[in-house]
Amino acid sequence: MWSEESVAGRPAWRHVASGVVFREVPGGTFLMGLSDAEADALRAIERDGGFDEDPEPFLAAADTARPVRRVRVEPFLLARHPLTVDQVRHWLPGYEDDYTGDGHGTARLEDDLDELLAALPFRLPSEAEWEYAARAGTTTLTFRGDHRPHEDQVIHAFADPERTAAAENAFGLAAMGSANEICADVWIAGFAGAPSDARPRTGDGLRAVRGGAADVHPWQGCDEWLLLLSATRYAHAGFTAVRPAAPLPPR
Repeated sequence: MWSEESVAGRPAWRHVASGVVFREVPGGTFLMGLSDAEADALRAIERDGGFDEDPEPFLAAADTARPVRRVRVEPFLLARHPLTVDQVRHWLPGYEDDYTGDGHGTARLEDDLDELLAALPFRLPSEAEWEYAARAGTTTLTFRGDHRPHEDQVIHAFADPERTAAAENAFGLAAMGSANEICADVWIAGFAGAPSDARPRTGDGLRAVRGGAADVHPWQGCDEWLLLLSATRYAHAGFTAVRPAAPLPPR
């Protein structure tokens, strides 16, 4: 089922049947949520004229990513990038994507989402796993730092090996924050009472979503870059990308 190999100069696990490449995310502990330091960094961007719109509504909504709490994450596998249209077609041969005609482009699923999730031999990452993977050991707004992310950080297709490799973080994961990626957790505003061991929160209702900067590309000057921030979260509505997770294969 798995092939251990090197992809873009880094260790990887390839799911042989589908070709989906996974990276091993090391275990560790991190602070999950929008920290005071990150909120201050956003206000510094505002003072420098880096916001196109009034940032206060976003900062108020950012309370959905609080309180910051320490979370322990066990090692796991996470797909190097969101599933592409061609990769989704491995499980759903008749899949047609309304948002891209490029087989190497990120698949954005709507009516086919439940069917894909039922067919996948993988699971969705929890929100804690997703944010831990996106931060990749950093404590800044994005893994690249506390400055305003530029549009060139967005990547939504993976045919170009060099561009895909350039979009990787320290864990070898590409395009974290570019597509809106659905998580295993049910949407709950805020982290009060959330588990400290990276388990997903379960229940009825919409799922939590992370990322989405590429879904509004080209940017229209409405602070779409905020969707790249590691702590940005919201409830699923409409289409979504899928970046599957899996347990470590036996060695």
